[in-house]
Amino acid sequence: VAEALLNDVDLRLYMHTAYGKGFMKACRLSPDAYTQMALQLAYYRDAGKFNLTYEASMTRLFRDGRTETVRPCTIESAAWVKAMEDKTVSNEERVALLKKACIQHQNAYRDAMCGKGIDRHLFCLYVISKYLEVDNPFLNEVLSEPWRLSTSQTPHGQTTKMDLTKNPKCISAGGGFGPVADDGYGVSYIIAGEDTLFFHVSSKKSSPVTDSHKFARQIEKALLDMKNLFESLKKK
Repeated sequence: VAEALLNDVDLRLYMHTAYGKGFMKACRLSPDAYTQMALQLAYYRDAGKFNLTYEASMTRLFRDGRTETVRPCTIESAAWVKAMEDKTVSNEERVALLKKACIQHQNAYRDAMCGKGIDRHLFCLYVISKYLEVDNPFLNEVLSEPWRLSTSQTPHGQTTKMDLTKNPKCISAGGGFGPVADDGYGVSYIIAGEDTLFFHVSSKKSSPVTDSHKFARQIEKALLDMKNLFESLKKK
């Protein structure tokens, strides 16, 4: 069974060296929010629609805190993605929508870290409902939708002693994880340095609607389009 699962994983490791967090910070945007918006644009172009997206957030502020869910697919992110695909929308409008989407994402991430997320709360209610043998249509519906885009940023270094500028050969692609849904993607990404990003894109070979190599190319195109967006405004 384990061997069959392993052989069904379609993994693509993509190293993005065109730019990294240095450019993102120069745009005055959170690198994590920027990367998540790139994934939203890539997924929409790949699937032709939006889907429930999972991003892991740490809850280390709390004793025994582990993770909470951030939902990057928002009204704001969808508005920006649609603007990117609409040729009638100006680059100024697109940048404004992107900034708005990134701020919304940052606020959601901050809320999740501070114990104001919704998904662990919903899961707890679900566990209690099962214990009390109470059937709840709302919980059944809200927890039945699959995470077709499951994402997580992993830290590159666990120690401050490692300096990538002094030791560039110590850079590592790290690891990833498999897709949560049979017809979805698992994307683990590392913002490794000022000019380097790593993406581990996984999906199932048995799924006719996913292709990890194709999705990695969509991520590359999304990141390039976002860079061109800001550079087009600088030229004016």
